Amino acid sequence: MPDNTRSAGPRSRPLILVTGAAGNLGREVVTRLQADGARLRILVRHQTAPRAGIESVVGDLTDPASVREALAGIDAVLLLWPLLDSTAAHDLIEELNAAAPRVIYLSTTAIDDEAVRQPDPIAQVHADMEALLHAAGLHPLVLRSDTLASNTRGWAPQLRLGDVVSGLDIARTAVVDERDVADAAAAVLLAHHEPDQRLYVLTGPEVLSRADQVAQLGAVLRRRLRFQPVPADLARSQMLADGRPEPLVEALIAASVRRPGSDRTTDHIERLTGRPPGTFTSWATDHAPEFNSAPIRGR
Repeated sequence: MPDNTRSAGPRSRPLILVTGAAGNLGREVVTRLQADGARLRILVRHQTAPRAGIESVVGDLTDPASVREALAGIDAVLLLWPLLDSTAAHDLIEELNAAAPRVIYLSTTAIDDEAVRQPDPIAQVHADMEALLHAAGLHPLVLRSDTLASNTRGWAPQLRLGDVVSGLDIARTAVVDERDVADAAAAVLLAHHEPDQRLYVLTGPEVLSRADQVAQLGAVLRRRLRFQPVPADLARSQMLADGRPEPLVEALIAASVRRPGSDRTTDHIERLTGRPPGTFTSWATDHAPEFNSAPIRGR
């Protein structure tokens, strides 16, 4: 059972809840917090093997009972909302209000603060979640992350078959290493005082297209890789055939078709962590073994 004793005093270690701990980013955040000696609890959908120094609660962000258990005694929570609709978040907001932890919400740079409606469902749900947290008086600290470099892991199966990465194209954006986002999140979660601002925009150092990423990955792997854009209708058929849920497929297509590109880069990761963000080439170099299986050539 979770330890329900809230830490006291400025020198005490806070008890931190990480949601989405099984994902690419969540795992990185947990690793960093553990390395810094934080007291940790994670909310997971399925029971996992016990991990030294980490409490776990099995449940779901849409289940008030498990959320209440996970929030007991918590000082700060990193909130990653996993759904494409914010309607189910109302009970979560009530539980957060009752527990009153510091809330750090991981959002997206795709949000246009001047728009009445966002360009795609993914940006929209994050904008809705930010609005709900603010309206509830929770005063969240929002980390808006750009496209994560780890998204390219989905290319690995294709690269085992050949040198072409095909898929939906996306507009150019400042792709960011998920490890840098995790470092920024950990810095905020462990801070002994509130940061200077309530919104940080976390980007990589360079703006890249999908073709740019493929080319940089190819240079690291010493292979002549190329990107082949797939029309939306064909991409929809392929993703549905692969078993992806239809709402997710439609959201991904909408993001590809409607989301505008961005040339924005910021120094916010450096402000929070004390060092500049890494390049996509550095990420690709560190993760080369995941892509480096020899391609299977057809006869």
